Amino acid sequence: MSRYDSRSSDPTSYRDRRSDSGLGGGGGSAAAPSSRRDYDDGGSGSPKKINLDGLPHFEKNFYNESPSVRAMTEAEVIEYRRRREITVEGKDVPKPVKSFSDAAFPEYVLEEVKKAGFVEPTPIQSQGWPMALKGRDLIGIAETGSGKTLAYLLPAIVHVNAQPILDPGDGPIVLVLAPTRELAVQIQQEATKFGASSRIKSTCIYGGVPKGPQVRDLQKGVEIIIATPGRLIDMLESNHTNLRRVTYLVLDEADRMLDMGFDPQIRKIVSQIRPDRQTLYWSATWPKEVEQLARQFLYNPYKVIIGSEDLKANHAIKQYVDIVPEKQKYDKLVKLLEDIMDGSRILIFMDTKKGCDQITRQLRMDGWPALSIHGDKSQAERDWVLSEFKSGKSPIMTATDVAARGLDVKDVKYVINYDFPGSLEDYVHRIGRTGRAGAKGTAYTFFTAANARFAKELISILEEAGQRVSSELAAMGRGAPPPPSGGFRDRGKSFGSGRPWS
Repeated sequence: MSRYDSRSSDPTSYRDRRSDSGLGGGGGSAAAPSSRRDYDDGGSGSPKKINLDGLPHFEKNFYNESPSVRAMTEAEVIEYRRRREITVEGKDVPKPVKSFSDAAFPEYVLEEVKKAGFVEPTPIQSQGWPMALKGRDLIGIAETGSGKTLAYLLPAIVHVNAQPILDPGDGPIVLVLAPTRELAVQIQQEATKFGASSRIKSTCIYGGVPKGPQVRDLQKGVEIIIATPGRLIDMLESNHTNLRRVTYLVLDEADRMLDMGFDPQIRKIVSQIRPDRQTLYWSATWPKEVEQLARQFLYNPYKVIIGSEDLKANHAIKQYVDIVPEKQKYDKLVKLLEDIMDGSRILIFMDTKKGCDQITRQLRMDGWPALSIHGDKSQAERDWVLSEFKSGKSPIMTATDVAARGLDVKDVKYVINYDFPGSLEDYVHRIGRTGRAGAKGTAYTFFTAANARFAKELISILEEAGQRVSSELAAMGRGAPPPPSGGFRDRGKSFGSGRPWS
């Protein structure tokens, strides 16, 4: 129970936390009016004091270190982080937790974790949970499929349960911003699953669908909103919700949101949230633009990196790059499908919506069970296509980059880049749709003369992941023209070219 809120004398105004693990008010620390600083919009990094007069204090720090974590020596902590490729930055960084019980979550959260069948925390959860539970701002850099959604959602549930319950007209306590509706919907599914035991309500706010159901959810009151920036601004400007109660802000896939041009919308939204909030900032890559935005939105953050800040691919994914003329790509695709098609899910990426529809139509005419998903399709159609793909009824799905990030489909065995993406970051995220949650995966990429400018960086990614670089691609990386044809080489044979291993 908050010691500072004016309603603290009314015990019914607080959510039943059902916590016998010491979480809540006992470990809480409210931000003092002088404890939070923000940054000038110019990104100079010079702090300026924020006036917090009139803003109610709120609980932020819920972490109680377990005896087993406390007993870890510094050498053991260093070895654990080294083994799990965890790098940390910041002041007073907490030790990582090795088990769910070590994270000191209340029993109602642990029960949901057990039901989900998780065995142990992923690296980002192991280090991210104690950081988030301590109430500090957090920068998390981890590849897709690393478990980061639960790294911020479970602490969010604890955070919500420690705050006064919503009054009529109150907006959310937790706001999660996501770049695409697909990712937003998946986050909400997790929020619903893990928040059910404490009766936390959430809703998903995104464009492309009627506003009515979303407005009704907001009017009833929800503790957690997962939103894409554009539709959320629409709801705020229409006075369907407000951000006055937000004390826990998550920016998920910040790099992708910046790639999509959401920088102005993000700034507009964050300007309406109290500056002493807790902010968790998640990104798979760490380009300069992402760092500049973090510098302006976060104060004294922890930083946790899983693997390396440098762009790299999941090592569980086997990567093959085929140098191929543009006109031969469809024939190559069919030959590749003939070789790998075994009923497993195959995700094929295209650059354009038109190309997506054309290739899907041609595949279906040739007898392949393919469906497509892209931004011009209605939400209902996108949901139906995803459900057909997830169920395996249509094991081939073509997609534009709308599906490259956040799309969590179990058991995608193959990813095919029919068109090479416009950046190496997008390449890494596309192929990251396979090889998730410890599984193995395979990615095939058609690489044309028009993509030659990416050859050098692509070679670096392949080499870092221990993948074979063909002599043709190596030559392109040195500036040589592409060969007239190419083929994937695997298991002692090649796909589509008839050429043996070189």
